Amino acid sequence: MSEFDRESFFTIHADLPREGPGETADVAWAAEVAEVTSRANILDAASGPGGDIGALLRVAARGHVTAIDLHEGFVEAAQGRWGKDNRVTLLTGDYLSPEGPFDFIWCAGAVYFVGIEAALKAWAPALAEGGAIAFSEPCLFTDTPSDGAIAMWDGYAGLTDAEGIAAHVDNAGYETLATRRISDIAWESYYRPMEDRISRLRRGADERMIAALDEAAAEIEAWRTHKDETGYMLSVVRPK
Repeated sequence: MSEFDRESFFTIHADLPREGPGETADVAWAAEVAEVTSRANILDAASGPGGDIGALLRVAARGHVTAIDLHEGFVEAAQGRWGKDNRVTLLTGDYLSPEGPFDFIWCAGAVYFVGIEAALKAWAPALAEGGAIAFSEPCLFTDTPSDGAIAMWDGYAGLTDAEGIAAHVDNAGYETLATRRISDIAWESYYRPMEDRISRLRRGADERMIAALDEAAAEIEAWRTHKDETGYMLSVVRPK
């Protein structure tokens, strides 16, 4: 991605409530599977603007959430929402090298940057005894995906199905406790605010910004077209 493209991306994404598909029910389900307690120490890895912090705090009302993201702008946005809550620590930095121990690590949609096995191995030293990890990962829901469904992930080399994801988990030294698909509601919670942003930014946009807006709109359309073939799979895993 060019430097200008990065600038366009962050202009489109600035101050959106989420940086990926998700809903409160995802967090609640994963935490129940992982048996997360109300006093848990939780890591929100690649937390974006903090869209899942509220749901994590509902799980661990007497615990603590450490939210880490590489992009300072997202952390600043989270600071505006959660900076006064002493149950939350917000950090700009590498979400793969946290200082634990954590009872529960939550990562919504960011494992694909490095791959499942690399991420799980990186987090292992930061997990408390008995701790668990929940992560969402691109997944094929059919044995015969269309070219459009595959293209939706922009050449992601790790794209596989549920069995493939489970195999990576096993190779990393973990067991899969449970999985479920990220719902349409969760995707729309991400994309509808983005659609509003795209519409507003088109007014007076230059040629380069229009190209970036068209790309973002095409991403949304691709998911709506191919959502029965592919999407995110949420996995809850624990070291063997």
